[in-house]
Amino acid sequence: MSNSIIKFQKGSLGTRFLNVLKSSNQWVHKTPERALEQAYQAALAIKTIEDQHFEGQKVSEEAPQYTPSVLECFMKDIEKHLNTIKFKLGEFKLTRNLDHSGDIEFIEKLKFIDEIVDRYQHNSSVSNPLVYSDSSGLTSVKRLNNGKSTDPSGLSPLDFVEVESSGEMFKGKKSGALPRSIGRTFKKIQTELDDESEERLMNSYRASRKKTKSAVNFLLMLILIPLLSQQISKNFIFIPLVEHYRQTHEVPLFLNSEMKEEALHELKSYEEELQMSSLLYKTPTLESEEMEKKMEEKAEEISKEFDHKSSEAISNIFADFVGLIAFTLVILLNQQGLIALKALLNTVMYDLSDSAKAFIIILLTDIFVGFHSPHGWEVLLEGFSSHLGIAPNRSFIFLFIATFPVILDTIMKYWIFRYLSRISPSAVATLRNMNE
Repeated sequence: MSNSIIKFQKGSLGTRFLNVLKSSNQWVHKTPERALEQAYQAALAIKTIEDQHFEGQKVSEEAPQYTPSVLECFMKDIEKHLNTIKFKLGEFKLTRNLDHSGDIEFIEKLKFIDEIVDRYQHNSSVSNPLVYSDSSGLTSVKRLNNGKSTDPSGLSPLDFVEVESSGEMFKGKKSGALPRSIGRTFKKIQTELDDESEERLMNSYRASRKKTKSAVNFLLMLILIPLLSQQISKNFIFIPLVEHYRQTHEVPLFLNSEMKEEALHELKSYEEELQMSSLLYKTPTLESEEMEKKMEEKAEEISKEFDHKSSEAISNIFADFVGLIAFTLVILLNQQGLIALKALLNTVMYDLSDSAKAFIIILLTDIFVGFHSPHGWEVLLEGFSSHLGIAPNRSFIFLFIATFPVILDTIMKYWIFRYLSRISPSAVATLRNMNE
């Protein structure tokens, strides 16, 4: 009787496993169809917004019937749908070979998706740029008329301010009979006398403010989302799973020899502390049985502590991987924010004085490739090894310190020679004087 029950249970378990395997196989093979349908629905959502609120035209910030706040909401919706289309089309292309049915009904959906996406990828060229130069002549801000942008991504018609060095703007142009500064002065006066210059300046300011907000939001997302993903997955998913596995299976208490030595040192220190306490405070000497009991209690406490440390170290490996995936997804799904962050960093870099640029470069090089940097790298590598529960390898650490800072120093020197000397020669001269 018991054998029949066991056979029945085995057969039931096998049937369940086959059903799960079959459903998983069907789900995987339907991935292209599912991804394309989601991209198609996102394109339909964009088309619905255009038909209901913009008379079938492309969603643009130039629409006079809405306030800037309402238009910003529409732009965020459009950007969200465009990111969904981009991600799902990539998934469709990667998994297309899984579908062997030969169905070609996806062509119409792809045509419709391309028509929607093309509206936000190809911006018409705009003439008459308005250029402003700062007093130093090193930087200039270029703003295009009519609130349109030359952003190459084309996913959102947001206004952007492009920051360029004056040397790059006029590179390749022949010098005229008069100095360029005179021409820029007359152009500035002509711009100030123009009746529409105030409106263009306000549009440029709004666009710059919007781009700065986008860059700051992206930077916060780039820091907080991976960090929160790592901590939440570690504390609520991986640590409970690892501790449950370690409690139900026979596994080593210590992950490496250094953890074992640390536990022994802590236990020995506790024993010496008890002996010193009896000598200093004239307390009665502990009997051997009582001393052994206290040592057993301390050993049990240390074992629990290091068992949790081992579980935490194993969980860190999986949690760090989750955080890395979250970091990658934030970058891939928010290309507009990445472009805004790059522009903001360029703006900050150009606006710094030559002495400030030289100070930052010297500070970074001294920290990472300077005379005292090997000690910092050694602490970082040992901390990283402890974070993952790996015993530090002294040979690997010394080899890393002997090669990696040298590579960083070479890259930094090449960057100064190749780019900084062309963008800001005076900053290079200041850097040399400060180093000397």
